[in-house]
Amino acid sequence: MQKQWWVAAGVAVVVFWFFISIEPVLMPFFISMILAYLGDPLADRLEAMGLSRRLSVSLVFLLLTLIIGLTLLLVVPILGRQLGQLVEALPVVLIWVQSTVVPHIQSLTGMDLSTDIDEIRQAVVDNWKETGSFAAGLLAQASRSGLALIAWIANLALIPVVTFYLLLDWDAIMAKCRASLPRSWEPSLVRLARECDEVLSAFLRGQLIVMLCLGAIYAVGLTLLGVSFGVLIGMLAGLASIVPYLGVIVGISVAGLVAFFQFGDWLILVGVAAVFGFGQFVETVVLQPKLLGDKIGLHPVAVIFAVLAGGQLFGFTGVLLALPVAAMIMVVLRYLHGHYKNSSLYDADRHRLKDEELP
Repeated sequence: MQKQWWVAAGVAVVVFWFFISIEPVLMPFFISMILAYLGDPLADRLEAMGLSRRLSVSLVFLLLTLIIGLTLLLVVPILGRQLGQLVEALPVVLIWVQSTVVPHIQSLTGMDLSTDIDEIRQAVVDNWKETGSFAAGLLAQASRSGLALIAWIANLALIPVVTFYLLLDWDAIMAKCRASLPRSWEPSLVRLARECDEVLSAFLRGQLIVMLCLGAIYAVGLTLLGVSFGVLIGMLAGLASIVPYLGVIVGISVAGLVAFFQFGDWLILVGVAAVFGFGQFVETVVLQPKLLGDKIGLHPVAVIFAVLAGGQLFGFTGVLLALPVAAMIMVVLRYLHGHYKNSSLYDADRHRLKDEELP
């Protein structure tokens, strides 16, 4: 039995090393796996209604394509435009801080911050210039490198193709994986897989929807108030909501500063607070109970660590998969913790008494 565990550990190490080695080509396959995982329950429901698997998958694939396409067409141009406006406004904001905010701080504390703010403003301007030059050089290099451009386009083109075929054969792939498990391990591994599926469903189909809904609420509310960069701030606050309370703290801070700089009136801060308060009310009363419940079980510190560790190990692919993988690791750790609490290593006296009670 011990030899089997060593073999399994060796195989796991080899697989991990293999995935690290081919990390640059994994992103389209991981994105396709996530999309297929999200779409499979709907395809199963359509199939249960009497449609063929291919027709069910085709309808789900069409729905996913429409959602992603509309998002790219409607949201991305707005975000790009507001991001450009924000870049242009940063030096002006720093000048306002230097001329309006710093004198008040100096009168209250006696600290001379004008020199520091001027250095910060100059550094921001210089860095944005360097960033623009670097981006232009990068685009020029990409345009000259035909192979890199072709590889990038090919990776994007792979996503819909791989997603469709994974959706089509998802149930068959899962059945083959289950049939390949060692018979003695199969009950425990299947139970762990089901718990992981519950956690992943809560995260991928729940937490992402919560984040998008909060981003939409914040963006629409700030836009109706007339706050500049309302869509950008709202969507960033929605994404930051992946860590509990981080989204509302970041969003209300940034939106409050932008709104006060724009209108110069303290009353606008009441409106900003109302927008984020309404978002928190909807999340607490409607979104969290309906979509998440208490299934994820990831501490906010664990969320931050998982995202940073995933980015350090696998770049953008690691960030994309950090939280789903962390959620599954938590399921396995809870399983191992339960075994540890029932083992002689944790309570030798209890196991000794049990052994003495046996005939």
